Amino acid sequence: MKNYLKMVVVFILIITCLTLTSCTQTEKGENQLHEKEQITDYKEIVFSFEHPQTRQKYKIIHVNQLFYPYIEKVKDNPNLSTSETLELYNKEIIQPIYQDCFENGEYLHMAETLLNTVPKGVTEIQDISEKMETHKAEINQLIQESLLKSVDLLPSRSDVAVCVFPSSTNNRTAFTVGAGKIIIPLNLNVLDDSIKVTVAHEYHHSVWAEKYFSNNAGSSVLDNIVFEGKAVMFEKSVYPDYYGYNPMDFTYNKELWSKVEPDLNNYDLNRISEILHGGKGLPKGYGYIEGYKMVKSYLDLHPNVTPEEWTALSSKEIFEKGDYLEHYK
Repeated sequence: MKNYLKMVVVFILIITCLTLTSCTQTEKGENQLHEKEQITDYKEIVFSFEHPQTRQKYKIIHVNQLFYPYIEKVKDNPNLSTSETLELYNKEIIQPIYQDCFENGEYLHMAETLLNTVPKGVTEIQDISEKMETHKAEINQLIQESLLKSVDLLPSRSDVAVCVFPSSTNNRTAFTVGAGKIIIPLNLNVLDDSIKVTVAHEYHHSVWAEKYFSNNAGSSVLDNIVFEGKAVMFEKSVYPDYYGYNPMDFTYNKELWSKVEPDLNNYDLNRISEILHGGKGLPKGYGYIEGYKMVKSYLDLHPNVTPEEWTALSSKEIFEKGDYLEHYK
């Protein structure tokens, strides 16, 4: 009888151990599956490729695909407060892409609105996201072409991520968070060569951040004008046949210049923004075009300087060695 009881106890212990082991393995398997699903989901929103010669790596991240679960949760919970909605937005959309699109960006402040503001027009964003899904291959092709052409003209060592967001307004502009981190908002009312030009423009900013950014260097009106002017010159170098500007913008308007010249050494952020983007009597995008004309004036006098060389020049060198003031005498 004692032997029988011992056998029963041993049997029960064996069954218990097997059950616990099975549960542990099942839980482990489920966790691994969950992690795999998350990785797979992220990979599905990323289009990756390499430069055929340099092996530099690129990612195009289709952020619109992350909006679907976010939009559903917002619709299912109409009483969410603004802070709760922002928390959900951060969890569902920003955190999965933060490392690729924002982390350690030299110009992270440029992304403040995108990171800390709940997007408006949820229904419109859903419609745009679905359109982006339909045109995904075309978007990939346009951005890939631009990046490969750009790096051939201006080499870089940084891998590059282009993060494509759905935008419910046409007023949101592309920007560079830092070296290898480019944000492209798309509304998709029009999908044409302008996206290629935009990517080339932002790629130049990315390379400049990679090679020349300094935390200790303040930037004046002149610095910002030339900074954007270099990017406009670069986009026109990559795509010389594309013309998206009003021809009148390229004239030397003395009246407009007289409003700007006294502020060239001004470091006030509001004044910098007014001059770059237009305001207080200046036309839209004034600083961008004026900066382009400054770079062009320099290159007209130094035609053999390469994009890599003129990208490295200071704004003062561009301005003074290009004899820019001669145009306004």
